[in-house]
Amino acid sequence: MAYVDHTFSIFDKDIMMETSYSINNVLLVKEVALVVSLFVFGLVGIILDSFMTYNRIGDDRGIFFVILGVVLFILGFYYTRIAYYAYKGYKGFSFANIPPM
Repeated sequence: MAYVDHTFSIFDKDIMMETSYSINNVLLVKEVALVVSLFVFGLVGIILDSFMTYNRIGDDRGIFFVILGVVLFILGFYYTRIAYYAYKGYKGFSFANIPPM
């Protein structure tokens, strides 16, 4: 018999992960839009810095874009992942884990 990992189970009747309370898992449009915009602006900042560094534009200004891009990308990726898993219904993930605006 094969080993089955129930960590990312999407079934409601999971015996191992059953809890006595329910989490209100409502899609928060403003928060998800903020999270996706952080991800996109971080990615754009990293790409813009790569372009500026390759063409040697702006001397030391490129370091600003790389720092800003990396910070925005990390935060955006982390919360986008949480929003995606909450949307798909994985156990342990909910839209309540995304900070409110």
